[in-house]
Parts: sequence; structure tokens; C-alpha cells
Amino acid sequence: MSHRLAHLNVIDQKRQQIKQAMQQCRQRTLALFQGIDYDTLCRQAHPEFSPVGWHLGHIAYTEALWILEHNAKKPRQFSEFGHLFIADGLPKAERQNLPTLAEIQVYLDTVRSQVLDYLETTNLNQQERLWRWLIQHESQHSETIAFVLELLKVQGSEVIQDLPSTQHLSEMIEIPAGYFEMGDDSINALDNERPVHRVYLDTYWIDRYPTTCGQYQKFIHAGGYQNPEWWSDAGWQWQQQAQVTQPLYWQNAIPDHPVSGVSWYEAEAYARFVGKRLPTEAEWEKAASWDDTHECRYTYPWEDTALNPGQCNHDCAIAQTTSVDSYPDGQSVYGCYDMLGNVWEWTASLFQEYPGFTYYPYIGYSQVYFDEQHYVLRGGSWATRPWALRCSFRNWYHPHIRQIFAGFRCAK
Repeated sequence: MSHRLAHLNVIDQKRQQIKQAMQQCRQRTLALFQGIDYDTLCRQAHPEFSPVGWHLGHIAYTEALWILEHNAKKPRQFSEFGHLFIADGLPKAERQNLPTLAEIQVYLDTVRSQVLDYLETTNLNQQERLWRWLIQHESQHSETIAFVLELLKVQGSEVIQDLPSTQHLSEMIEIPAGYFEMGDDSINALDNERPVHRVYLDTYWIDRYPTTCGQYQKFIHAGGYQNPEWWSDAGWQWQQQAQVTQPLYWQNAIPDHPVSGVSWYEAEAYARFVGKRLPTEAEWEKAASWDDTHECRYTYPWEDTALNPGQCNHDCAIAQTTSVDSYPDGQSVYGCYDMLGNVWEWTASLFQEYPGFTYYPYIGYSQVYFDEQHYVLRGGSWATRPWALRCSFRNWYHPHIRQIFAGFRCAK
């Protein structure tokens, strides 16, 4: 009997954890909408990204679909929103005719109230992974909302600015050859992070810090955007059409902050310009999470403890980038800074499944993107929520995308 009670106690604790995480996550999502007008709610900042109001409705739709319809077997409510907020429904350009913020909030609150009621009685032994996936799903859309709002701010402000010269943080760290464990099998891990597998890497060097704006300015000043020598064929073709002359978020550039708002093509061109290359995602993950001495991997670079604000710039706490050496307590075992938070980092790797991959909870979450056209980003940004922040977490985008809070570090 005592064993059964202990088990029930553990399940109750998990219920409380999930409920608390869902409420905290929602609070932070809604905080992004404070003072927002209807035009901002509905405006499409870029053809590749839906308006912020659509993302908010989609969060409610997804929660209702997986919890209330699939599991609680309730009939669909708010049927008028079904086609509007489903991911593969309307094309992004047609997602601008939205209900008001107040109406979307009624939708969110109604769904959430029923979802939390269901949480009290559901079999968490069977469903825990789904609930944790949903928290991360909202976290990811919350970050998309944050950068779409930033995009709306920067549009039409192509500021060309020169940064004061500063001492550049350009050390590299040697990562010795050997095996390490890549991936994550924990209950929080998404399908594309699984399963954990051993990978052998030869010795390589990786930058201690992400590339800073001060460093990147040298590429701009040297005519890097106009010189095909540094670009791959595909990258130069993109640049000939895009005609960009600086990173997207350059008006916020500060010399010792990481460069932000660059495409994979720009990152690759800069790396060639300085005689380096982008790290593979395996090289990035080993430098972030592996402890050679103890032969173990950590969820976070600073070993397995919880996230706290003193270890990395995340969760919109500062709402912009910080100096790349601001978080000495967040270093990895090898001594790399800023492996989590601040800006996402492009890697040289295409997004592919790990050996033994099984999709969850549906094929469209990761598997359809194993198409040889998406590159992996690692590490999270200043807007990444804590539930989607860990060394094994994989993000992926087309190489021309520069609207996300993305930078990079180099390797050789």
C-alpha cells in the first residue's frame, strides 16, 4: 500500500509541476500582447511568418486538439476557428483577418480551463510526454511572437551604423578527439532529440564566444557582402537577389554583443572570411554539454542544475542581447560562453533524424523537415522560454532565413 501511495504522490507532484509550468508559460506569452493594437495583432511582418495574433490562436487550437479532442474525446468547440488556426490550413498570407485580441483570449481561457480540469484526472503515466510537449509548443510560438514583434519594429529602418572599435573576444578552445553522447532521452526531449547515441569526433577548435558585432563589422567594412570569394554558390545567388548589406537587427548592434539576424549564408560567408567554418551540430553539442573527465553529458552547460537568470540571457528577461562574456557562471565544462541563450547559433549541419528516430506526436512536427533543405540552429536566444532551452534542443530553418534571433560561432 505504501508503495502505491508513494507512486500516487509522485504523480500528484508531476500534475502540479505541469500545471505550474503551463500557467507560467501562458503568463509570459500574454505579457507580449500588453498594449498591442489590432493592426499589430493582424499584420504579417514577413511572408515566411504568420501574424502574432495567429500564433496566439494556434496555441489554443493545438491544446484543444491534443488534450480535449484526442484524449478527453470532447467535441470541437469554437468550430469557426478550426480552419483559421490549424497549422496546415490557410496560407500564411491569408492569416491576417483575425478575431480581436479579446475574442482570442476568450478562446484561450475557455480551452485552458477545461484542459486543467482534465489534468486533474488524466492518466499521467501514459500522457506526461504529451503535456510536456505542449508546454514546449507554446514556448516555441511565444518566441516566434517575440521576433515577429521585433521585425515589425525594425521594418523600414535600414540604419547603417559604424560601431566603436573594441577589444575583440576571439579565443578558440581545443576540444580533444573522442566519443561523446549526443541527444536526450528525458521526458522533456522532443522527437528529434532522441535517442541518445554515441558519436566520435576528431580534435577540433571552437570559438569561446559567439561572433560579436564588432568582429562582424570587419566583414562589412572589407566589402564582404559584395565579394563572391567568401560565399558559396547558393549563398552568392541568394545575396544577389536579397542585396543585403548588414545583419537584420544591426540597428541594435553593440560591439561586444553577438551579431543577430543573419542567415546561414551570411554566417558561412563570414566564417570563410576569417579562415574558419561553422561547427557541425555534433561539434556544437559536445562543446556545450560534454564532460570528458566524468564521461557524461549535461542538460545545461553548467552541469545539471536548474536554469537561473544568472547563467544565461533567456526568457525575455532583458529583451535584447547582452555582452558575450556577461555570464561566466554559464560556461560549459570546456569553457565556452553563451552556449544557451542570447542568440541561436547556426551550425553546418542539415536537419536530419538521429539513428532510431520515431516521430512524436505526429509526422508533421519534425519528420517532414528532414528534407535536406533546413539547417540546424542550437542554443536558444534571449527570447527562448526555459522549457525549450537545453544543450540537446534542435531548431531548424531554411538557410535564407534571417528574421529569427540568430548568430553563430566558428570552428576549425
